[in-house]
Amino acid sequence: MEKFTDQDVLFEDNHYIAINKRGGDIVQVDNTGDKSMEEMLSVYLAQKYNKPNAAFVGVIHRLDRPVSGMILFAKTSKGLDRMNRLFHDRKVKKTYLALVREKPAQMKGKLQNWLLRDRKKMVTKAYDREVKNGSFAELDYEVVGTLEGYYLLKVMPVTGRTHQIRCQLAYMGCPLVGDNKYGYPRGSLKRTICLHSRSLAFVHPVKEEDMLIKAPLPVDGFWEKFNVLLHDQV
Repeated sequence: MEKFTDQDVLFEDNHYIAINKRGGDIVQVDNTGDKSMEEMLSVYLAQKYNKPNAAFVGVIHRLDRPVSGMILFAKTSKGLDRMNRLFHDRKVKKTYLALVREKPAQMKGKLQNWLLRDRKKMVTKAYDREVKNGSFAELDYEVVGTLEGYYLLKVMPVTGRTHQIRCQLAYMGCPLVGDNKYGYPRGSLKRTICLHSRSLAFVHPVKEEDMLIKAPLPVDGFWEKFNVLLHDQV
């Protein structure tokens, strides 16, 4: 994607803007040289509000490149600092939707592992015990439903580690559809994986209002069929 339009915006106020990220977009500049969401959003805001220079955009959290869904950016330094504090204090409830082929052993559960990042291979490994230089990771999951041999999971990470959901689900025997980096038999032709950032819930750190921002499922000829399994609570 080369630029944002109003249709990509899920929420906006004076301090924040939420974008429905498409799988394949990068959040920040990397060594690929591809245009990042941070850059595109700065241009979008500058044009929308007739700013002569690039608009301020603060990256609050990140999603892996092949992941789709809701991502929140700050429009002011004040908003960035306060939202960073909420994330640090784990006062933001994150919910993801994941598609897997293998049926989880339990319909709902908690995964607790120690994760170790292999920076050469750019993968994360999970362990049942504490490991040197490892980081503790925890998430809750629940099977929402099944359709055409796929299982739709609601995933709620407690911690925020690199590739945490991808790694922990694969470790329990349920790699994400399309995620051949973590054991799925084949990758996606679209270079995406079936992991979607569904929502963020938090108390607005400036307005002190309860917030729940949701991202609809991607319209890509595959994801949208799973809308029949969703309900108001997901």
